[in-house]
Amino acid sequence: MKTLRSILLTLAVLLLATAAQAQQTNVRADIPFNFFAGERMYPAGEYWLTSMPSNDAVVRIGSVDETSHNLLSNTCSNVTGAKTTKLVFRRVGQNYFLYQVWVAGNQDGREFFKTRAETLLAQNHDKPEMVIVAANIAQ
Repeated sequence: MKTLRSILLTLAVLLLATAAQAQQTNVRADIPFNFFAGERMYPAGEYWLTSMPSNDAVVRIGSVDETSHNLLSNTCSNVTGAKTTKLVFRRVGQNYFLYQVWVAGNQDGREFFKTRAETLLAQNHDKPEMVIVAANIAQ
């Protein structure tokens, strides 16, 4: 009985580790507009987003010019799973704010916190519009 329990526990740990690894964010995208992520404004260009192996709530955003910053995020879910790898932005007026990151095939994505600037702009404009930018899984 103890042997069976040990085997089941080992299998459960392996399955959980595999599921956690599959949910890691590691994408690249060419973003055609200036945008805000966290409290920073980023110029249009190629960016990569990678969740930290020890804590997937922290997502590192970097660019080809080697600058990178950490962003805090929450898990967001889609029952059917993401059909494509993509970045989702909220557009308020002429400003774009990074909202979510999805990796194709995963039911869980990463969602970023609304910033103070976005909240203030949203008070003075219509409802935010969602803008999707295609991304690629980074190797």
